[in-house]
Amino acid sequence: MNKRLDISVVVPLYNEEESLQELVAWIDRVATENSLSYEVIMIDDGSSDGSWAEVERLKEHYPAIKGIRFARNYGKSAALYCGFEEAEGEVVFTMDADLQDSPNEIPEMRRMILEDGYDLVSGWKKKRYDPAGKRFPSKFFNLTARIVSGIKLHDFNCGLKAYRRRVIKSIEVYGEMHRYIPILAKHAGYKKIGEKVVQHQERKYGVSKFGMERMVKGYLDLITVSFMSHFGRSPMYFFGSLGTIMFLLGGFTTIWVIAAKLYKQAMGLPLRAVTDQPLFFVAILTVILGVQLFLAGFLGELINRRSSDRNSYLIDKKIK
Repeated sequence: MNKRLDISVVVPLYNEEESLQELVAWIDRVATENSLSYEVIMIDDGSSDGSWAEVERLKEHYPAIKGIRFARNYGKSAALYCGFEEAEGEVVFTMDADLQDSPNEIPEMRRMILEDGYDLVSGWKKKRYDPAGKRFPSKFFNLTARIVSGIKLHDFNCGLKAYRRRVIKSIEVYGEMHRYIPILAKHAGYKKIGEKVVQHQERKYGVSKFGMERMVKGYLDLITVSFMSHFGRSPMYFFGSLGTIMFLLGGFTTIWVIAAKLYKQAMGLPLRAVTDQPLFFVAILTVILGVQLFLAGFLGELINRRSSDRNSYLIDKKIK
């Protein structure tokens, strides 16, 4: 039986041709100095420059390189998903291809996984070289994520992370959920999540591929992952409970309005027609919404139990 590799390094990339040679040489140097067997899995997310040609060229000099090339741009989550599928190392690292993450952090983060018993170690860029317009929204976003998830991390979106192998084989990264892998891991039962202050490098080549729109997407994804963590397996618990409450509230209010009219009519008291009372229409609307929410939960249960399809991405080329 072949001995498992010490580490896998998963590197999503998009138009990072200039930095790849330096990054791979850096990882190779760190692995060699620490006597670590390794593989580097580079996922070209539909680059329009010469990134894939550079990956092919590097493969000739570094046999440890594996490569996956998407036919179009799917996003970082898709790249990580496919990289995790291929990873064979005992400890799996993720890092960005722009040289802002330092491979020098690998030995200590690996030690924290193997010796300190962490399931996941996330990097914390305590000192960042990004512009203020990027730093301050990020701090607010991380504060919100900490409050919602209960995970005490300062930098959820740091690209440099280390995972015990079984963690990345137990979670499914989709959409834009790469920001919330710690939350997905916690939901999967891996609760020993640590943090390490890491060196953040100034960008040496190219420009950032992320704009302010990622903040909007980030908050929408946070709502999604929080909901999925609590109700992903049983949407009926959320929609069904809320729908039942609204149905009963609306139903009892409707009955009360009608009963009040009948009582006043029987007692000869002044009264208004039921249809002249706004409360009656609010009650009817509440009943209708309650029924719709209950049906949404029921349909969600049916879809959840019948759906077994996994994500599929059109891979153009692959190097092993």
